[in-house]
Amino acid sequence: MAPFLVAAVTEFVAETPALGRSFCPGCEPDADPTLEILDVRWCDAHLPHRDGSDDGTVRSEAFLSGSAEAGGDANRLWCQLLHRDAPRLARRRPRRPRDIDPRPIA
Repeated sequence: MAPFLVAAVTEFVAETPALGRSFCPGCEPDADPTLEILDVRWCDAHLPHRDGSDDGTVRSEAFLSGSAEAGGDANRLWCQLLHRDAPRLARRRPRRPRDIDPRPIA
C-alpha cells in the first residue's frame, strides 16, 4: 500500500495586501474617496472620543435582544407560525378487508 501525502492544515489566514492608502480624516479633511481607496486610520491627535454625551442615553439591552429590530415583532410571529410543533393526527385503525361472499362463484 502506498503512503498517502498529507498536506499540513493551518488555521492561519494569509494576509491580503492593503488596497487603500491609510489616512486620518482629521489630518486630511480634503481627501477624496472617489479618487482613491482610503483606509481610515485615526491618529492619536484626532481619535474620536468614545465617551460622548449620547452614550448614556442609549440602552445596550435594546441591541442585544431581537425585539429592537425593525419589524422584529412581525418576524417573531412568522417564526412561531412556521416553526410550531406539527399537530398530532389521531392514529387510524387499519382497514378491514371487505366481507367476502361465502357463496362459491358458479
